[in-house]
This record gives sequence, C-alpha cells and structure tokens, in this order.
Amino acid sequence: MHIRYGYDIALELAQPATILAMADVHSDFRDDIVEETELKVAPVVAVERYIDDIGNVVRRLSAPAGQVSLRLQGVFRTHGRKDEVDTVAAAVAASDLPPDALPFLRASRYCETDLLSDFAWANFGAISGGWARVQAICDFVNQRLRFSYPEARPTRTARDALAEGVGVCRDFTHLAVALCRCLNIPARYCNGYLGDIGVPPDPAPMDFNAWFEAFIGGRWFTFDARHNQPRIGRILIARGRDAGDIPMITTFGPHALARFVVVTEEIKECADAA
Repeated sequence: MHIRYGYDIALELAQPATILAMADVHSDFRDDIVEETELKVAPVVAVERYIDDIGNVVRRLSAPAGQVSLRLQGVFRTHGRKDEVDTVAAAVAASDLPPDALPFLRASRYCETDLLSDFAWANFGAISGGWARVQAICDFVNQRLRFSYPEARPTRTARDALAEGVGVCRDFTHLAVALCRCLNIPARYCNGYLGDIGVPPDPAPMDFNAWFEAFIGGRWFTFDARHNQPRIGRILIARGRDAGDIPMITTFGPHALARFVVVTEEIKECADAA
C-alpha cells in the first residue's frame, strides 16, 4: 500500500526568527519512503537538517519578518496491516527494562505522574497483564474524554484533561501516557500522519495525529486512546516524552499561523486494462 503525505504550513513572523520544524518522517522509517520532494521554503533560505538523540528529524532555518511557508510531500510504502496486537504481552519489571525505556517512566511537562499516581493505582492496579492494563487505560480515556477541536488549548495537561473531560488527540494521548507511567509501564508520545484508511471518512480537515507506544512484552506496541482501535497506515514523525518534546513548529520569536494544510491519503491502484 502506498500513502501520499505532506503539508503546507505558513507563518506570519513579526520579526526575523529562527525556526525549528519537526515534521519529517522519523528516521526509523526513512527506508519506506518511495519518493519525497525537498522541503520548499519561501522565501528561500538555508535549511540545516539534523537528527536528535531519539531519531527525530529536525530542520533549522532563519527567516525574515513577514510570511514564511514550508511545503513538503511524498509517498510512503506500508504493509497495509493494522497495528499489531498481542493480548498476552506482559508488563516488564522496572529492574529488567532496557535503559532507553527508563526515561519514559518519568513525569514530564504534560504528564504529571506524581499527581495521577493514586488515581491510576486505584482504578487500574488490580488489572493483571501488561496489555490488559494498557488497553483498560485506553478504554477509560476514550470514554472519559469528549473530543472537541474548539475547546483545544496548548496548556492542557493530563491532569487537566481528566478533570475537564474534554480534549483533542494530544490530550487523549497525554492522559493515557501518564496513567501508564504511573503503573510502571514505559510510554512514549508519538505524532504523525494517520489517514482515514479502513475507517469511515472524517469530515473534519486532515490534521496531524497523536498516539503512543507502550513497552510491554519486551518491545514497544502502538496504542491510540483517541480512536481506540487498531488502524492502518500510521506514518511516524516524532517520538518524545510528551508534546512539549516534539512540537511540529518552534519559532524563536512571535508568530501567527497563516496556513495549515495536511495531506495523508491512500493512493488507489488502477486496475489492469482488460
């Protein structure tokens, strides 16, 4: 299966500013790119590309005041199967976790494990099995939060989402990640492309999506508290402790969003001519 992906983002800069863009396909999946344009920046400026310490691709550029646009598109090859499920995957004791999983047990900006620990153990501590616990958390978050774009705000934390009962995909993900960490299950925040493949089309404009990965059964598995079902065609962009680690766009100076277009869609194969 091939998926077309891309974005067209424009910012209005009040003054010259350096920009960090973290919107490329993750380094772990670059080999699955069939074709991709160069990042097109207008006005034309030099762009530096580097990979951070957990494999996220970052672009750095300095732009003049006024409008600056970033455009990229490509085609990604995927196996066309849903997220892998292993209902017998067990939790791994903290003493046996690989060192690179340990940072994803800690509290972070949007995932306040210290404030949610008692709630997590009271509600999920009696559930045995790693997969069963994570899935119970996803079920709870999916039912507890009401999805609402108009009520989104960038400062909402996991604890806020639990109290307010509303959020967007990043809030669903932050709450699920925090609850997993409270139960000693490493969980890392992910963002990327997720089109309406194998599910009814969503009439809302396409956007980037957030989900998470939990370390159980000796490996990382994908979970999605917002959609709460295995999906086809995820394209990972970045991983981090939470959204604060992996913002799509960071500007070192004030800006306003002038245009935001995201594309992710299956490329339908043409039937052979008779």
